[in-house]
Amino acid sequence: MVYRHGMGVLAVAVMLVLSGCGGNNDAVDETSEIQPEASEQQREVMEPEPEPAVEPLEVAVSLSVSLHNDRRLMVEGETNLPDGARLQVVVEHKYNRVSWQARTEVEQGYFVAGPFGSSTGLSDGEYQVRVQLSEASVQPDTVQQRIGEQGQHLTGELVRTSQHGLGQIAVYTKDYMIGSEPRRSQSQAEVIEDRI
Repeated sequence: MVYRHGMGVLAVAVMLVLSGCGGNNDAVDETSEIQPEASEQQREVMEPEPEPAVEPLEVAVSLSVSLHNDRRLMVEGETNLPDGARLQVVVEHKYNRVSWQARTEVEQGYFVAGPFGSSTGLSDGEYQVRVQLSEASVQPDTVQQRIGEQGQHLTGELVRTSQHGLGQIAVYTKDYMIGSEPRRSQSQAEVIEDRI
C-alpha cells in the first residue's frame, strides 16, 4: 500500500514537471510574439521624421547712411532676414583701402551700425558700405531654422557661397561719395551706385 501511494505521488510529480515545462514553452511563445512588436517600434524610432518644407527666402536689403557733425558715418537698413540674424557691416575707403567694421543684429526688420571712422572723422572720397549676413553656423537656432543649416533656403541676387565653404551667405554693397572732391571738407554723403 505504501508502494502504491508512493507511485501515485511520483506520477503526480511527473505530471507537474511536464505541465511546468509546457508552461515555459507558452512563456517563450509569448515572448516571441512580443519581440516583433518591439522591433517595429524600434524601426519607427530609428526612421527620421521628414523635415518640414521651408519656403525659400529671397533676401532683400536696403540701407541709408548719414554723416554726423564729427564726420563719422552711421549706417541704417531694412531687411527681410529673420530677427536675430547676425550681420557684419564694413565701411571701406575705395582708394586707400582703410576700413572700419561692426557687428549688429536684425531687430524687427531693421539694423543700425556705427559710427564708422576715426576720431578725426572720414576724409572726403568714395566709400563702399558692405552688409554681410554671417554664415549659418554662427547664427542663433531660430535664424538657422529659417535660412537652413548651410544657408540653403536663401535665394536671390544677394546670395553668395561663403569664402570658407560654410554654405551660403548674403552680401549687399553700396557706394557713397563724401564731399565732392577727395580733399574738400563738406558734410554730405550721397549715393554713387547700388551694387549687388
